[in-house]
Amino acid sequence: MRHLTVLLFIVVFLLFTNCGTYFNQPISQGSARMGESTNVSKVLAELPEPQQKVVVGVYNFKDQTGQFKPTENGSTFSTAVTQGSTAILIKALEDSKWFIPTERENLNNLLNERQIIISTRQEFAKANGTTPERLRPLLFAGILLEGGIVSYDTNIVTGGIGARYFGIGGSAKYRQDRITIYLRAVSTSTGEILKTVYVSKTILSQALDANYFRFVSFQRLLEAETGFTRNEPIQLAVSEAVEKAVHSLVLEGIEDNLWSPIQEDETKAQELIDKYYSEKDVAADTKLYDRYYKRRRGSSVFTMSGGIGVIDGDLPNSTPDILGRFGYKQYLSPHLNLNLFVNQFRLRNKDLFENSFLSINLNAEFTVLPFDDFTPYIYSGVGFHLRQDEAESLTKVQLGIGLEYMVSNSLGITAFAEPNFTFSDELDGVINGTRDDFYYNFGIGLNFYLNSPKFKSKSRQISQEEVNSLGSGMIKEKE
Repeated sequence: MRHLTVLLFIVVFLLFTNCGTYFNQPISQGSARMGESTNVSKVLAELPEPQQKVVVGVYNFKDQTGQFKPTENGSTFSTAVTQGSTAILIKALEDSKWFIPTERENLNNLLNERQIIISTRQEFAKANGTTPERLRPLLFAGILLEGGIVSYDTNIVTGGIGARYFGIGGSAKYRQDRITIYLRAVSTSTGEILKTVYVSKTILSQALDANYFRFVSFQRLLEAETGFTRNEPIQLAVSEAVEKAVHSLVLEGIEDNLWSPIQEDETKAQELIDKYYSEKDVAADTKLYDRYYKRRRGSSVFTMSGGIGVIDGDLPNSTPDILGRFGYKQYLSPHLNLNLFVNQFRLRNKDLFENSFLSINLNAEFTVLPFDDFTPYIYSGVGFHLRQDEAESLTKVQLGIGLEYMVSNSLGITAFAEPNFTFSDELDGVINGTRDDFYYNFGIGLNFYLNSPKFKSKSRQISQEEVNSLGSGMIKEKE
């Protein structure tokens, strides 16, 4: 009965932590529905209105990876990513309301159909003795949009966790892939590349399962399992990346005066541009695996802590007592700082020893993950402490480990543990044996960063000469 209870707990945990997937299992045929939108679809639709839409041509925005879908036994002839990325790009251009896409992917079909129309009208006019109606000319594009899917990397991150005990077990596994696209705008008048944007998107796959396998009695075996696998559709990942690329292209084009919003939306456009360049600043400092490498911690830090001190000497019944600490840190690099601490604390053995101490510590500290919100750190240094009832100070060496969590760019919460080695057997007033006395300090505290970096948008302005060199005059002439 106890094992069934554990299994039930595992199943309930999986159900409630992933109920969105578990309770949407397909049990009947689905009806046709409108295509799903992505996280960027709404952002793309909220762009400001343009003064005049730009006519663009897209010949082939294709898969340039050449990869086939991997299987356990090798690969198949199915491609790893969608071959319909041109259609996805044209839909994103329409949704942005900034562009007028022209048919270029199947241009031969269009030209053939136009030739049929011209021939039919000529024959009809000849039979009726009238002048054939002229066919309207094709719309020509001032800008070509080129590029494609340049990379599809599988298994850039894989991992999982699992456990089994007496036939009861569960596991969770995940895998992350990555797709990368480039989109560039090319002037049809001069052939110059006016703007290039680069977007990447990760693709997540997850699998969760729980199982129970156990003999409940002689020749009676109970086996049960549940779980699910969830794979993010590659087509939606491509759509989101393409929509993000179109969104970026519009905003960078506004910033470089390649095209302009209506006057009523100029303020909105500038807000979006500032937000975009702030995002771009963050992206520039974010490396692979979403590791953010922007320095958050200021170089000067005041710190204060409270905790307990515990003596390990010659007397028994060591009892924790209070510790107070304040100090200053100076960062020499993102990973390394020098710090100076003043400590006031008490050490006590129950009914045998009790005294107050003052110590000063000078440490070198190494921060393991200086760009993260949460990081461990280690430190070591020298110092001296002074007992309340003695005027003579004793030299010591301290080592320490700690954790810090950044609540904001100017405030961090820390916890630390620190052994102190005194090189003396007289700390508790008793000399016994050959081992020196030492003590531990434990505590939590706050770090106050005085000059934390301020992150601002790099919204830039360019000269009219740069605008002309990009070919914006050609666009306005075409319009």
